[in-house]
Amino acid sequence: MDRLDAFADLSIRRACAFVALAAVTVMLSLSFDLMLAFRTGAQMAAILAIALVFSAWRVPRRDIHHTEVYAMLRSAGLPRDRLTQPDARAQIARVLRERLSWHAERVAATAIAFYLLAAFFWILSPA
Repeated sequence: MDRLDAFADLSIRRACAFVALAAVTVMLSLSFDLMLAFRTGAQMAAILAIALVFSAWRVPRRDIHHTEVYAMLRSAGLPRDRLTQPDARAQIARVLRERLSWHAERVAATAIAFYLLAAFFWILSPA
């Protein structure tokens, strides 16, 4: 179970890191206007949170054999016949859905924090 959680987290965090890299790059390019930079970062984080929620919603309908977590479990040496059992597939789907939801909550909190920072800089900006 711990290995499955770790693989799910690694897969999700890898995808989130690429989105975060893009968001930070855009925010740095807009750093001349801090309100605009944080508002843009908040919108990008909100889009990521929505994408994570959508992915979590889609997990039960998705073929587990085509996920990165399944590939990691196969490369870790787990036998294929053990991974194709219905209870193993259901466990992988459950863990993946839980971890996607957990990450979506954290990204949504980050989006809210960025929106608050954008509001703070909007209040401080001269009229």
